[in-house]
Amino acid sequence: MRRLWISTFILMVGCFQPQQVARPGIPEQGITEIDQFLQDAVDRKDIPGVVALVANRDRILYHQSFGKMDVLNDVEMQKDTIFGIASMTKAITSVAVMTLYDEGRFDLDDPISQYIDWLSHPEVITSFDEEDGTYSTKPAEREITIRHLLTFTAGFGYSFSNSLMARLVEKTGKTERELPLLHEPGERWTYGMEVRVLGELVEELSGRTLPQFLKERIFDPLGMSDTFYVLPAEKYPRWVTRHQRENGVLRERPNPEKQRPFIVGDAGLLSTAKDYARFLQMLLSGGSLGPTRILGEDSVKLMTQNQIGELVVETQRGPNPLLSRAFPMGARRGDKFGLGFQIAVAGGKEDHLRSPGSYSWSGLSNTHFWVDPEKGIVAVILMQVLPFYDETCIAVYQGFEELVYEHLN
Repeated sequence: MRRLWISTFILMVGCFQPQQVARPGIPEQGITEIDQFLQDAVDRKDIPGVVALVANRDRILYHQSFGKMDVLNDVEMQKDTIFGIASMTKAITSVAVMTLYDEGRFDLDDPISQYIDWLSHPEVITSFDEEDGTYSTKPAEREITIRHLLTFTAGFGYSFSNSLMARLVEKTGKTERELPLLHEPGERWTYGMEVRVLGELVEELSGRTLPQFLKERIFDPLGMSDTFYVLPAEKYPRWVTRHQRENGVLRERPNPEKQRPFIVGDAGLLSTAKDYARFLQMLLSGGSLGPTRILGEDSVKLMTQNQIGELVVETQRGPNPLLSRAFPMGARRGDKFGLGFQIAVAGGKEDHLRSPGSYSWSGLSNTHFWVDPEKGIVAVILMQVLPFYDETCIAVYQGFEELVYEHLN
């Protein structure tokens, strides 16, 4: 009788055990095929080297490196190789801004001029004379808001990705910061220096430098020990070199003897695939990684949902094909933008297989990431090749994604 009671008790306890949540995985066959695909790309000399990683909310599913991180000196690419992630910095700065939003330090529709004086009374360009570089402007009809900055709808432009801005910079000798807006705030989506302004906002509201704030509020709590603006001397040997593809030939640019940091909100960070994946896992998990909360769940939802209404992400075409091709993928489908992320409106066709609602962005030297909340995965693929959106690098990126979804279970 006692043995029967114990057996019944064990059965009852088992019935009340919390149900295990299914986690996506990649079987060995899939890992082998991804390995072979990336190794073949290196063997064909499509790319000099690559690091790729896929993770779910709590563990790494795939993480491998291929090729060379320094071709001239015959140094193998490692999984912890440090890459310049360029505009992948933007997502991190956007999260930093939203941690201050969580604290009630501002409203998304506050005018940025309320916090940063130089953005009072913005001007919008109305005409430009190519011959003498003169232009005319008019006062903007509305103020630039923090939401405009987070969604790339303020009207700023980059000279590398906007031909008019490039001509303005060339003809006037002025910086992008000194030139007028390309259009009215909120009128359309144009890639520009919005997140650089947001870096200034972080410093203004926190009383900390941007590197200090990111380290204290994001990098240290998440264990991102290989993410920084200033490369520590002891980690210099892990810094990948950059390549330029010109007329189909890859030419290596050796690293300088001393790194020249570029400390701004929209670019300049260095990181590893594993570090950046931890940042993305935090977002995938609703703002926390394990017991560490970085951002409120509601703020993550705001960041990863359409915030531009009927507007769409537009194709950006710059003047210099050696620096950047047209981008981004998804523009032709009418993708949306959240607060710091491109949002896929469709999935399973054309450019990628990620689910609708997946969010992503990239860096100038072909570093890319995406987060797929429906499938429960994050992915990072890091190369260091110009031009941005180089067709060969994009083929590697798309092939990697295709194999991930083919084998994801």
